[in-house]
Amino acid sequence: MFTLGRTASQEHLLVEDRVRREAGIDLIAVERGGDITYHGPGQLVLYPILDLRGWGKDIHGYIHNLEEIMLQTLESYGIEAQRRHGAPGTWVGQRKIGSIGVHVKRWVSLHGLAFNVNINRSHVAMIRPCGLSVELVSLADLLNESPTVDRVLDHLLPVAQDVLGCSFVETSVEELIGNG
Repeated sequence: MFTLGRTASQEHLLVEDRVRREAGIDLIAVERGGDITYHGPGQLVLYPILDLRGWGKDIHGYIHNLEEIMLQTLESYGIEAQRRHGAPGTWVGQRKIGSIGVHVKRWVSLHGLAFNVNINRSHVAMIRPCGLSVELVSLADLLNESPTVDRVLDHLLPVAQDVLGCSFVETSVEELIGNG
């Protein structure tokens, strides 16, 4: 699926709706910040729901921590990555491997990060991710193996818990909205 953040431009969808639909890709407007982003198989998505009042109401610090989670996860695979000023996410050279889009309501964080493990190149070629002329890269492109999302999650979750100073509880959407 492609999600359109609050500042998204339809111009960043590079194919006609017919082509997108034929590929089985939904287009959904969401309340997070940012532009158009890909969410699909081969991507690890982490949406921590945190009360940021306990973090000094520091949204930029929270975004910095989401980037840090991806940086440390990449480091565990021997990959050097970096942040880029003015372009939230995680970068390996000029290629983007992780995206961030957050929404905060009453100081509670929603949305979070999307980390590319082994994404479908033909799908991401349909968009200008985050409104940038940039190539998206996957962890699988940088390794001599194709790790699974579950295996990368085993690396990422302990890092996330350490960086954010909390533990995670896995839940379903139904449980979150009270239908579970």
